[in-house]
Amino acid sequence: MRKSKHSTPSPADMAVQMTTAEATVDALVAHGIDTVYALPGVHNDPLFDALFKASDHIRTVHTRHEQGAAYLALGAALATGKPQVYSVVPGPGLLNSAAALLTAYGMNAPVLALIGQISQSAIGRGLGHLHEIRDQAGIIARLVDFCARIRTPTQAVTLVAQAFRAMATGRPGPAALECAIDVWGRSAPASATPPVLPLPPQPIDEDAIRDAARRLAAAKRPLIVAGGGAQDAAAEVAELSRLLQAPVLAYRRGRGVLDSRYTQWGIDQELAVIRIDADPEEPERFARPAVALIGDTGPIVRHLIEALRAHHRPSRRAEMEERQAKMRRRLDKLAPQIGFLDAIRAELPEDGIFVDEVTQIGFAARLLLPVYKPRTFLSPGYQDNLGWGYATALGAQHARPDVPVLSITGDGGFLFTSNELSTAIRHRIPLTVIVFNDGAFGNVRRIQEEQFGNRLIANDLANPDFVRYAQSFGAEAERARTPQQLRAALKRAFKRRDGPTLIEVPVPAMPSPWEFIFMPRVRGLK
Repeated sequence: MRKSKHSTPSPADMAVQMTTAEATVDALVAHGIDTVYALPGVHNDPLFDALFKASDHIRTVHTRHEQGAAYLALGAALATGKPQVYSVVPGPGLLNSAAALLTAYGMNAPVLALIGQISQSAIGRGLGHLHEIRDQAGIIARLVDFCARIRTPTQAVTLVAQAFRAMATGRPGPAALECAIDVWGRSAPASATPPVLPLPPQPIDEDAIRDAARRLAAAKRPLIVAGGGAQDAAAEVAELSRLLQAPVLAYRRGRGVLDSRYTQWGIDQELAVIRIDADPEEPERFARPAVALIGDTGPIVRHLIEALRAHHRPSRRAEMEERQAKMRRRLDKLAPQIGFLDAIRAELPEDGIFVDEVTQIGFAARLLLPVYKPRTFLSPGYQDNLGWGYATALGAQHARPDVPVLSITGDGGFLFTSNELSTAIRHRIPLTVIVFNDGAFGNVRRIQEEQFGNRLIANDLANPDFVRYAQSFGAEAERARTPQQLRAALKRAFKRRDGPTLIEVPVPAMPSPWEFIFMPRVRGLK
């Protein structure tokens, strides 16, 4: 009904007029977001105007490629444990960022993607609009835990809140919001963004806790397998390990850590598994556990510790030291990697962040690099996607300027996102990268040598002079050929806090680490 011009204004009429983009940015700020990693484009122009207007509260870090924006957000989320946001245009922009979004899903990382769209009335009609893609929402839905389209200005605040709640509820993971090119700039009366309320604590099954404690107390050789959900429960896991005299296995992080052991090492009726999962669908994915505990790791483990305090187990220190010494003697086979990793560990502070890559040093680091604090070893989870490392490390360094971040990469993976050296220069991000250069996709070459009769194809690389390449962007760069030279170069690099550094390390083919990564089946052999 049309209102009389003499009618009394309602509270909605008195509310501030805000565009969809302005309401979205206001909601991001209310949820604690201080940075958006982005690559601009016409579909999102009003969003960037809103970011400009809110620049006292939220920064915009623009990258040179959509995959860079998404990987930076991923790195920031992994390094801080807090939600991060990136924004790109639809169609090719979304697809260019998809590998990072897929990796965020696999690593349970809270990354929110703001994706543009074509005009709202044209969606799904196949009219050939700029960046149109068939069923974009369907594509996004396969990469995230939560997705929705903002259709009106009044929906923005609510949908942003739903996205953040979804990223924090149950198993963490990414979310995405679409918005059409003609909706970002629409205005409507908007009330103030309501305060963000904390999530209620999850209930803990005390009967299951007692059952788990009884089984653990009676276990002959307990082993703790820690995944990404234990990142914020380091003290609790350490205390549980002490009480049980149980070693802790933490090869990588995130969903699938224990499941891969099921399928690789094997299980049988004599192995009682007690699982702690945020997602109630996870425990029985491969095999029914003896006890399933659903919720946040920290509170559950604290309850377990209280239930176990009356139990005392004999020390297993001598047994564990003997096992570790035997494994270290086997690992001497990886001496070239060990030398470089020792140099890195000597210079990288205990709270410094190490970002690995799909490369020979990276594989060895997952076995050999001592790690002292949570969120200081970032690894790409089961996607294990080549080229993720440099841009992800850039996001980690931007989000954690208080500590040095080191990206290690091979010559193959580095060139996937090496253009983001420009972003590091533009935004003065002091990331250090080591490029181990063997002139090939080294792992591909090894497989062809060992399994395909040395029939080598598509593994050799034509590389730039990496030192001069980095210098052409304005970065500091040098070359190190030995672990001793690398250590000296790192000492210099970590003192610089006003821009990026590249260290190239030429290396020959390195010993294979795979016999230590894919250990043989030991249970359920019959």
